[in-house]
Amino acid sequence: MQGLRLELRQSQQLVMTPQLQQAIKLLQMTNQELEAHLADAMLSNPLLTTEESGGPDVPTPEPPAPASTAEGPPGEDPAAAEQVFDAGVTENLREGAPVPSLPAQGGAANSLPDAADRAAVPQDLRASLERQIGEIVAPRAVTLAARCLIAALEDDGYLREPLPAIAERLGVAQDLMARGLALLQRCEPTGVGAQTLAECFALQLAERDRLDPMMERLLANLDLIAKGNRRRLAQICEADDEDLDDMLAELRRLNPRPGAMVEAPAPAPRVPDILLSRRADGGWDIALNPETLPRVAVDESYCLSLSASGEETDRWLARQRAEAHWVLRSVAKRSETILKVTGEVVRRQGAFFDEGPTGLRPMTLRHVAEETGLHESTVSRVVAGKLIHTPRGLFELKFFFTNAVGEGDDLSAEAVRDRLRALIEAEVPEKVLSDDDLVAALKAEGMPIARRTVAKYRNAMRIPSSVDRRRQKAFA
Repeated sequence: MQGLRLELRQSQQLVMTPQLQQAIKLLQMTNQELEAHLADAMLSNPLLTTEESGGPDVPTPEPPAPASTAEGPPGEDPAAAEQVFDAGVTENLREGAPVPSLPAQGGAANSLPDAADRAAVPQDLRASLERQIGEIVAPRAVTLAARCLIAALEDDGYLREPLPAIAERLGVAQDLMARGLALLQRCEPTGVGAQTLAECFALQLAERDRLDPMMERLLANLDLIAKGNRRRLAQICEADDEDLDDMLAELRRLNPRPGAMVEAPAPAPRVPDILLSRRADGGWDIALNPETLPRVAVDESYCLSLSASGEETDRWLARQRAEAHWVLRSVAKRSETILKVTGEVVRRQGAFFDEGPTGLRPMTLRHVAEETGLHESTVSRVVAGKLIHTPRGLFELKFFFTNAVGEGDDLSAEAVRDRLRALIEAEVPEKVLSDDDLVAALKAEGMPIARRTVAKYRNAMRIPSSVDRRRQKAFA
């Protein structure tokens, strides 16, 4: 017979409070991300301020008032906003469909910016192509097809997505996309919009009036150039040594990455989060970068100005003050944790700063976690995205974490890769090292590595085999 009964059970579970979630988020932020986060926090909490300013940098909000039920201003309907951004580009691509005119930028619909205006606008590959497409007289559907292809280009200028797949994705005819591609390939730099290296070279050679049948056969067998098979190339192209030399010299003058010719916006500078410097006694000073680490405080003077202003204001002020102090404690704890982890990393990898990559020792998250008393996940969050400036340059903190290889646990994978790369770069055409030779050379230097490990690292670094390297050196 079944009935109701009361039981007590004990169980453990992790409850992620909002404060704990926020502390975890702060820990994995870089200094620049933390600066932006604290700027937002100061907008919502008037008691938070930068230490340098001595007061809030933003207009001080009034204490909270009852929430208003009034609707937003007219014209903010989300459904209406979605309609504004639904331009219907796919429908407009179909041949014969009505195409809306594009909005003019600072002038009439058909006006073009003059040379001074164009020079003042930073140009990247896509912006440059958009401008050129707009200056070519062509049916509007073909122009829109070319613009869709611009969006599909990769940064080096190639169109690697198959044209039929693009046409199917957009729901338009393949011949229209082919006409759009032909229009795109009329733009500068020549070779943009190519789908293969051979097509890229062919476009550039055609512009120079050098795309003859011999050159076409050479372009169809570029793999033989990579393999250094000169004899087979001469047979296929029906060329003697002099003609083959001329054609190869012509290829070397071409640009295999046409997209790189257009100046792209400069990447944001990489700013270190941590600074490492050597002391006079040989030890290390570790500090967080003061240029990027924001210093926040609680504006006590503002607290005093609002105190005794009423019961509701006092309760609001207490909440804001508690939240502000919690932010300060979280930032301080973040700094302490980052310095603790970095200190252990520097202690373990000290040989790197004297010897370079060959001085790296195997080190994992667990190693650091055990020494610092932190959890592995905490160490992982500290390492994520952080940059450290050292006497040897700027490195990601995770660069110093590397697994052990070979016999024993004191040889790091990064040290082996660095030495392997150096041995291959020092080769001469008369003595190209095989994988067995590389194994012997590494073993003589105290790096006992298996041949399969050498081959795996060589392939990962995209270094050809000894046979291909020998052909390439002889070809060069």
